Amino acid sequence: MSYFVTGATGFIGRHLVSNLLKRKGTVHVLVRKSSQKKLTQMIERMGWDARRIHPVVGDLAKPKLGLTAAQVRSLSGKVQHFFHLAAIYDLTADAESQQVANIQGTRHAIELATAIKAGCFHHTSSIAAAGMYPGVFREDMFDEAEGLQDPYFRTKHDSEGLVRTECTVPWRIYRPAIVLGHSKTGEIDKIDGPYYFFTLIKKMRETLPQWMPTLGIEGGRINMVPVDYVADAMDHIAHKKGLDGHCFHLVDPEPSRVGEALNTFCRAGHAPEMTLRIDTRMFAFVPGAVRMAIANLPPVKRMTNMLLRDLHIPAQMLSFINYPTRFDARETERALKGTKIAVPRLDDYAWRLWDYWERNLDPALFIDRSLKGKVKDKVVLITGASSGIGQAAAIKVAEAGAKTIIVARGEEELFKTRDQIIAAGGKCWAYTADLAEIASCDALIATVLKEHGAVDILVNNAGRSIRRSIALSYDRFHDFERTMQLNYFGSLRLIMGFLPKMTDRRRGHIINISSIGVLAHSPRFSAYVASKAALDAFSRCAQAEFSGKNIAFTTINMPLVRTPMIAPTKMYESVPTISAEEAADLIVEAIIERPSRIATRLGIFAGVLNAVMPKAYEVVMNTAFELFPDSAAAKGEAGSKEPAAPSNEQIAFASLMRGVHW
Repeated sequence: MSYFVTGATGFIGRHLVSNLLKRKGTVHVLVRKSSQKKLTQMIERMGWDARRIHPVVGDLAKPKLGLTAAQVRSLSGKVQHFFHLAAIYDLTADAESQQVANIQGTRHAIELATAIKAGCFHHTSSIAAAGMYPGVFREDMFDEAEGLQDPYFRTKHDSEGLVRTECTVPWRIYRPAIVLGHSKTGEIDKIDGPYYFFTLIKKMRETLPQWMPTLGIEGGRINMVPVDYVADAMDHIAHKKGLDGHCFHLVDPEPSRVGEALNTFCRAGHAPEMTLRIDTRMFAFVPGAVRMAIANLPPVKRMTNMLLRDLHIPAQMLSFINYPTRFDARETERALKGTKIAVPRLDDYAWRLWDYWERNLDPALFIDRSLKGKVKDKVVLITGASSGIGQAAAIKVAEAGAKTIIVARGEEELFKTRDQIIAAGGKCWAYTADLAEIASCDALIATVLKEHGAVDILVNNAGRSIRRSIALSYDRFHDFERTMQLNYFGSLRLIMGFLPKMTDRRRGHIINISSIGVLAHSPRFSAYVASKAALDAFSRCAQAEFSGKNIAFTTINMPLVRTPMIAPTKMYESVPTISAEEAADLIVEAIIERPSRIATRLGIFAGVLNAVMPKAYEVVMNTAFELFPDSAAAKGEAGSKEPAAPSNEQIAFASLMRGVHW
């Protein structure tokens, strides 16, 4: 016995070939000239007997699949079963490519099967051939299909129609449901069907505890089967006599609703289940024109597209949430009667599908998370880069191949940093500027734009901190002016100077180094926190305006860092802090991920607690205020006696509220 298979290296095809090799005979495999190496690798990976696999070089887009007359003669009368599986199984593919592969490819396969006098033409169609038929679609139904506007549905329907009307050799048609991974191994070669929702489920798991009930959708019934069932059923039915001219639904006889299926995968991925599921049909009383108008509002479309993009869900998937078609599979059930071939329960193998996806196909695995991939040959400007956080960040981005521009007020340390970076093989330019002076900011902007053209990433790191209680600041209004001038107006001037070029180029990233104090509202830091809060508020407003222009704003609410800026407060020598290198790692994270905010869990908790229980939080902060006195420098007693060692209570409180300024 001899077989001819198109699409043998595809997902269903390779499992079918494995089954065919359990029988006697040779398997002729259609392969493009450029894909012969792929077939060789497939033979090795699947453990096939290479002696029984005969590659046939051809092309799906050419008549008779591109076989020469000599190839046709050599196969004539020798192929008992011609399996046509090659097609595009992708809802997101363009209409033209689907037309060529699914319709023209089927026509050319029929031509070849006729030319070589194949015993039977086995066509792999899809339940998509039924379109969006409202009701039960039987195996003997074809012309009744409706709702075929989607290119995939249309081409699968039309290609099946070619078999029914143009194929002169005996034929059998198989309509698989949505094909999932192998029920024993979980293996699958691409994301499709319910896999598109796995990223959402993963985010739910990362954000919420498993016991928390969540809101979901009910949806229509989604028919899914594992690939091993499809391959086993096709192999058995193809070799059973007396079934020519029939169509077979390879479907789950008891399909789950969309909400039930998603909950099965939620359990498999240890994510919270969607306890309250909404049936969207309850909104049918709203006229379709009104629903369409709302969906097409620019803000709604942008929000929808953003969510779908972040969750890696094709927009086409939304139209199948309320899939209206159910499938009768009596012909298949009769053909498989007496065998052990049956659709396993999704609950029994969903964990294998999830495990394989998470290890091999999770889109997060393929994101370039290297700093080099984000900054190589890009212009990165970092202020306050002569020491501390800025210096550590400059060294990291320069090592990753960035064109690093460092800015600071003092020449000596700044140029030392530049020389250190250049000596290590990096590209670095150093400019001195007093960012508390607007004229100096303008001169810096003009020089950088003239010499470098534009800035891709701006890191506003330069800052001034003052730790002094308000009671000691009544006659020190200049403290508030100085912090605002550098921390807010200086940073703002640079942003306003470099934004126009970023806007023209439709790319850019602005990273503002803020403070955990903005979230925790640390006492004694009113001047410092107010200046940082002003920059935070500006960034939140700006990111709303520039989001559509591919310009990101990131605020890093930095915890307490061991830098020269905190040196005057001797108490900080005894409290937990992070190093400048650890702080620079947060800047690296911001460059790679481009989030809106980076903050510690404690900082976020403090912000939430202050929002929901402001009076209780006020008591906590007042306790901290009373526990930690002003420093000698804040009292104007510089040069006086050595400060007292921190008390056990102070150390314990600072350890509990790790990273917060006191």
